Amino acid sequence: MIPFNKPYLSGKELTYIKQAVESGKISGDGHFTKLCHTYFEQKYGFKKALLTTSCTDALEMAALLLNIQPGDEVIAPSYTFVSTVNAFVLRGAKIVFCDSQAGHPNMDAGKIRTLITKKTKAIVPVHYAGMACDMDEIMSVANEHGIFVVEDAAQAIDSYYKGKPLGSIGHLAAFSFHETKNIISGEGGLLAINDDKFIERAEIIREKGTNRSKFFRGEVDKYGWVDIGSSFLPSEIIAAFLYAQLESLDRIQEKRISLWNLYNKNLALIENKGFVKLPHVPDYATNNAHMFYIVCNNLNERTGLINHLKANDMLAVFHYLSLHKSPYQEKMYGKNDIELINSDTFTDCLVRLPLYYELTPEEVNLICKTVEQYYH
Repeated sequence: MIPFNKPYLSGKELTYIKQAVESGKISGDGHFTKLCHTYFEQKYGFKKALLTTSCTDALEMAALLLNIQPGDEVIAPSYTFVSTVNAFVLRGAKIVFCDSQAGHPNMDAGKIRTLITKKTKAIVPVHYAGMACDMDEIMSVANEHGIFVVEDAAQAIDSYYKGKPLGSIGHLAAFSFHETKNIISGEGGLLAINDDKFIERAEIIREKGTNRSKFFRGEVDKYGWVDIGSSFLPSEIIAAFLYAQLESLDRIQEKRISLWNLYNKNLALIENKGFVKLPHVPDYATNNAHMFYIVCNNLNERTGLINHLKANDMLAVFHYLSLHKSPYQEKMYGKNDIELINSDTFTDCLVRLPLYYELTPEEVNLICKTVEQYYH
């Protein structure tokens, strides 16, 4: 069986974990956490980087930092993972769903203006497959209306918009290091802060609502409870694993991009014949090869393709279910009559093919031939 995903050890993960354990400190914000923070701040220009236990936690921190309250509205895509919206729903917000683009699962930035009301507090663009949303349009709308932007960059490490690193453009951003991502730590995440006014409070929220970080820097002689918060910081074991991955980022990216390009080349023929659509990389975006997906013509066709691949020992998967049609959304707000045609199309038709570091070109060729067999 060719799996959909396989976690990759770059080489030094176990060595660094051993060093962390032998140091006598494996709780958070130790040596390896600081190395990771410095890496992100220097490489991508984030004003402050804070490791978290997950991308979900980073998004929940963002919701706290923005003081999301009951009655606030947050604009987000419907075609996304539930964590994107859950973080804000937990604070009482109502989610206003935006449709995807016709040719890409990213939210259609041109439709955001029509969704803004006096209650709109934030916009949460999701960089699907690591490819940038139209951030100029999104930031222009946000600045015009005094709205915050939180980039959900869960899939977008080392990807760029017009030369700017994703995660460095919005006021805040959240990254994931789940085992299915390019760079992993099993579970893990990062909050990137690009607005100075959020930095001090972010440290407090992350440390259970205390000013403990200030204490350890010698800025106060004792620390106490000064705000709401939770325990969002990961252990040194997670940070040690992550740092080993970061040291190998360029090599990992080079391999993943080569596999992505091979998929794209091999499947171009069946796209030209109208059987499927391949990923479109906008002119303003780079491709970090987080995933390779194809879009079938309908649900039955996609189901058949997934079953065909599985019968040939290859595991492909579909992805998100449109959140505006979710059971929770209907329970809270009743069945809505909004139509998000593009989001529903990707819900029914998008299929993700295997992509991971140890996948070989020969295996990619075999997967592509198996896909072609389904259509001939």
